Amino acid sequence: MPRQPTLFVSHGSPMLPLEPGTAAPMLQALGTQLARPAAILSFSPHWMARITAVGSSLRPPTIHDFGGFDPALNELRYPAPGSPDLAQRVTSMLEAAGWRSALDPDRGLEHGTWVPLRLLFPQADIPVVPLAMPWPLDAARAYHLGQAVAPLADEGVLLLGTGSLTHNLHEFHPRAATSDQPEPYVLEFVDWMRQAIDRGDTAALLDYRRLAPHATRAHPTDEHLLPLFWCLGAAGPERKAHHHAGGVHYGMLSMDAWTFA
Repeated sequence: MPRQPTLFVSHGSPMLPLEPGTAAPMLQALGTQLARPAAILSFSPHWMARITAVGSSLRPPTIHDFGGFDPALNELRYPAPGSPDLAQRVTSMLEAAGWRSALDPDRGLEHGTWVPLRLLFPQADIPVVPLAMPWPLDAARAYHLGQAVAPLADEGVLLLGTGSLTHNLHEFHPRAATSDQPEPYVLEFVDWMRQAIDRGDTAALLDYRRLAPHATRAHPTDEHLLPLFWCLGAAGPERKAHHHAGGVHYGMLSMDAWTFA
């Protein structure tokens, strides 16, 4: 299998399948550009655990881990197969790198994983293995966690980090629309992140909470940005970044994505 890129996507609101805005067409187009992977390892903030648990279900169920949205979302499914063999390999790699790990044979796919995958690979015929976010976690440790699974890219596994480039739900308005004008602080934070990624400045990125403008407003807590650092670690220091503009939804959710080759 050819080496796979590492992919970071902003998965946005669970409503993305019903309110596609600018991000869904971008993800659909991106899916057609990617070489078909042998499997997908997904890292999302919507599964947290005390250890780096790995989902090993042969048929992971679709988890509807949200409430208060359009009931039509509960009818959506992403029936991708799992891969117990890959899950076992991931746990072995993590243990070898010093991370406590365990298999979870009952774990399904939460919305941070299945919502973007429905757009990227709608056929749902590629095995997906979810990786729990060990908590507590910070940017540097997320980077090291990505390094631990980096060799999988050479085996045709797509390493998918799914979160959000900005994520302050305290500022979400119930009547907000995907087409609302972006808040100025969002654009300033996004511009800083894009420039740091373009120049490959890992040190600045890992120190974003001190260096980036409006960092704590863009991310009051940073679990939705940690998958980006996981991707950076998996891609390695010689990575080449390609930006995929997803726009800003609801005035405050930046929906950008990157592939790292």
